[in-house]
Amino acid sequence: MHVNPSELVRKTSLGASLDLCLELGGLEPKQVQVELKLDKAQFSRWKSGQEGVTWARLDAVMDLCGNDAPLLWMNHQRGWDLHSMRRVESETERRLRLAMEENAALRRVLTGGVA
Repeated sequence: MHVNPSELVRKTSLGASLDLCLELGGLEPKQVQVELKLDKAQFSRWKSGQEGVTWARLDAVMDLCGNDAPLLWMNHQRGWDLHSMRRVESETERRLRLAMEENAALRRVLTGGVA
């Protein structure tokens, strides 16, 4: 899902970018907490900046919400131009590549390694 850079740069904290992430994903905090088995208090501390969030947890939140708002916000805070950043491979392209690799592996198994 596209994140509008002009909307993102107005966010003043990682917590605010997490709020945007959930908003863009159409999710409420409670839904994310239940789905990812997050403690409500811990999630609140992430948003307030009182506790750091691990990459694995942040990655899971972004995957669930379907956007990279917190990651892009951090890049902006580090001085990156959000307008020139692009994915190397879209999600659709990644899924297609993985399916093709799986298909090729199954063909090798079925043909006994003969192409």
